[in-house]
Amino acid sequence: MAVSILIPTALRAFTDRNSEVSVEGAAVGEAIAALAEKYPDIRQHLYKEGELRSFINIFVGETNIKNLQGLDTALSPGAEIMLVPAIAGG
Repeated sequence: MAVSILIPTALRAFTDRNSEVSVEGAAVGEAIAALAEKYPDIRQHLYKEGELRSFINIFVGETNIKNLQGLDTALSPGAEIMLVPAIAGG
């Protein structure tokens, strides 16, 4: 089923400047993997050694998937996923 992934400005250089990408996936992990397959250059910014980087927060609607079933969180058709990389500074 098709879902949308909202791409933050910092990662748009790796999605041909697209702010939103449509992919197929029944669960969040499948959708993120489909994004990385569609745009291979984004993979290194999302994954490290096959695991999602800890500073990448993912929301389905307004809920962080950490409060749901993580990457196994089921998606409904037309769901909207938002990638939110944590920002550090000092």
